[in-house]
Amino acid sequence: MKKSLISALIIGSAMVLPAQAADYVIDDKGAHAAINFKVNHMGFSYVTGRFNKFTGTFTLDEKNASNSKVSVTVDTTSIDTNHAERDKHVRSGDFLEASKFNKATFVSTSVKDKGNGKLAITGDLTLHGIKKSIVIDAVKIGEGKDPWGGYRAGFAGSTSISMKDFGLADVMDFGDITFDLHVEGIKQ
Repeated sequence: MKKSLISALIIGSAMVLPAQAADYVIDDKGAHAAINFKVNHMGFSYVTGRFNKFTGTFTLDEKNASNSKVSVTVDTTSIDTNHAERDKHVRSGDFLEASKFNKATFVSTSVKDKGNGKLAITGDLTLHGIKKSIVIDAVKIGEGKDPWGGYRAGFAGSTSISMKDFGLADVMDFGDITFDLHVEGIKQ
């Protein structure tokens, strides 16, 4: 009887413990994540594009956002503006120098809960060999079970960076690059 009571107390207390942080892998294989961008083209219009290859993980702590974290690695050679000659130029030494700097990384240093599913994700972006702190304004889209027996959580975010801050050629004063981020992660 005593063992049964102790077991019941242990099981019961485990059921009321707060939810722990959960680890997710960004679903880059299923095309449920995207790193899109736009940049001013000589003051006439915007050039839009995306990076087709990237990997990443995030930890989500619903109870304490400051325990959450994000890590993403982008293959800069995968830049795609839907124009082969422009992509070749952007990969060249005039801009990304992708043969030398073929990876860009973002590693969060803090996550702040702004309420209503909104987050401010501060982290180090390393691009073109230069590391700078940036802030991504993010919003939780949703989470739940998927049709394949897994569990997913999704977010959208945006940030802007100055080309000059990362040593990227800006001979025509293109200004800032705005990133539009969509991330869906699969719980591990």
